[in-house]
Amino acid sequence: MQKIFNFFPLTVYKSVISLSEKEKEEMISEIRLMEKKSKNIDYKSSSKAWTGDTQGFEYLHNNPKFENLFFQINKCIIEYLENLSINHKKLDLYFQRSWATISKNKEHIDNHSHDQSHISIAYYLSKKKDDSRIMFFDSNKQNEFIPQLFDSRSLAKGNLFNKRDILNSSKVVFDTKEDEILVFPSKTIHGTEQGKSNSERISISADVVFVAKDSSTLEHLVPPIKNWKQFSH
Repeated sequence: MQKIFNFFPLTVYKSVISLSEKEKEEMISEIRLMEKKSKNIDYKSSSKAWTGDTQGFEYLHNNPKFENLFFQINKCIIEYLENLSINHKKLDLYFQRSWATISKNKEHIDNHSHDQSHISIAYYLSKKKDDSRIMFFDSNKQNEFIPQLFDSRSLAKGNLFNKRDILNSSKVVFDTKEDEILVFPSKTIHGTEQGKSNSERISISADVVFVAKDSSTLEHLVPPIKNWKQFSH
């Protein structure tokens, strides 16, 4: 009897964050105000979503109006680490940066990764059923035994595949609802669907960095910041 073994999965955590409608409206109003005060508006093209980190608003975790949200995000990240059997008691966790995104009409977010951090989150503050969904991309393509096999348009059009699933695809389109949060490794390439019409899709992203509490016998963790020395220049 045949058996199939799937190794090395990408683990994406999903949960629900409960906020009052008043809290959500206050945050939405604050984000819309940020959009009006954009500091780098020439950077945004007509087809791309507004992203606060490129417009001077990348520290939502320091904004009192988002305090309860980030308190709950904190708990979700701890749960994610526990699912991976990580002893987070040996780590100091830092919100490095956090920002909002607004997608209107057919705006989308290009495929990208957050290489300066360790863990990233996406929380859906406002999202309708038909708004664009997040996509995750497999850069390793462990099952791709012929170069470009999974992404070739001609092979797809030529019906080479009897069906497409996670065993023979380089991306997953992942559905989420309003109030849901995703947690995943920052190095994961992700983006949103193109060509979908958004009513006003508002999400909040955050990047988290882990620092060792004590690195005296550890090699591959960032050492405690208190022991760093800043250059004078």
